Amino acid sequence: MSSLPVLVLNSGSSSIKFAIYEAGGAQPLRLYEGAVDGIGTEQGKFWIKDSSGNKLVDQSPALPNRSVAFKLVADLLHSGDFPRPSAIGHRMVCGAPTLQINQRVTPEMIDEMERYKDFAPLHTPIGAYIMRQALELFPNAPSFACSDSYFHRTMPEVSTHMPLPAEYSAMGVRRIGFHGISYESIIHQLQPNVPARLIVAHLGNGASISAVREGKCVDTSMGLTPTGGIISGTRTGDIDPGVLLFMLRKIANRAKSVEEAADILEAAVSKKAGLLGMSELSNDMRDLRSAIHAGNKKARLAVDKFSRAVASWAASFFAELGGIDMLVFTGGIGENDIAVRAEICAGLSALGIVLDSERNNVRGAAVISAENSPVTVRVIPPAEDLIIVNHVVRLLSEQEEELAGAFAVSQQD
Repeated sequence: MSSLPVLVLNSGSSSIKFAIYEAGGAQPLRLYEGAVDGIGTEQGKFWIKDSSGNKLVDQSPALPNRSVAFKLVADLLHSGDFPRPSAIGHRMVCGAPTLQINQRVTPEMIDEMERYKDFAPLHTPIGAYIMRQALELFPNAPSFACSDSYFHRTMPEVSTHMPLPAEYSAMGVRRIGFHGISYESIIHQLQPNVPARLIVAHLGNGASISAVREGKCVDTSMGLTPTGGIISGTRTGDIDPGVLLFMLRKIANRAKSVEEAADILEAAVSKKAGLLGMSELSNDMRDLRSAIHAGNKKARLAVDKFSRAVASWAASFFAELGGIDMLVFTGGIGENDIAVRAEICAGLSALGIVLDSERNNVRGAAVISAENSPVTVRVIPPAEDLIIVNHVVRLLSEQEEELAGAFAVSQQD
């Protein structure tokens, strides 16, 4: 097969991560990876390194906005020093109820995505912006949106339907689920021996957990938005709706409009809550661990709340799956926080989970359960970029087949 450079773009609220893969061979090979971090702050970073980990670019530019940030990436790829992409894969955190499948990016698709920006307000605006820029700056490279919701499309209605009046369901209010590309990558790495009853915990600044039966998602913790489910770095996780009503009434007294009140409430539950709000210190688990060692009780309470929430969701999924064969930790916290894995598993011992403390004393991929544990516990780093590349290659192939079919029909006519 001829050369097929694929650019992967993964945009966040203050960063743009990217990677360049050669997808023309039997297996995709990552050639370069990089990021523009600290968008909108005074600590901007722009770096890129090769497949051996050597840094080729390491700058600290001013990054006042996403336009300046993405132009750095585009200029780099147009410089001639790196492969020009033949196709582009975008991580779509949340498209819309109508955009659950992976598909080619068009202006109309982005319009539909933006109609539901309130479902993921920290991610959708910048994701949509990057997609539009990619269409303009790389007109000869088709862009494809790879949806986090795609993995969760197999959830039954009893998992997705929310107990609300029907008019809100008609507006698209349902459990959508997030971190789907990460979950897909775990299933991919477990092939061909995917356990029948699997629970995967993606634990990072954003945290979620999913129940998987025979390789297909049956339930997940995050709901309509990433704010639901497990307490995260700055998000509440599930919370009594009455609390939100109480907060809204207090906020309404000082807000100038309904929209301003909604923005203040959103910031309170999505940007100022979670580990940060409880600890009044940081949303970074590493900072909280240091504070705990120094005797900080608020940090201890925040981490305990986190571990307990993960264990509670895992226990509920145990009941839903009718048992568990394997528990997988992934994400930055899941891979690197030895103590939080131990704390979570200690709360799940009644389910047959026995951790080996020596095996657990590791960062990165490992089996950390004891030999006599009825349930296998593993740490598996996600491989989201690889999944996006695989989807792009598949969608390109399907597109070529459709064009070939259309050409054959036209010749017959």
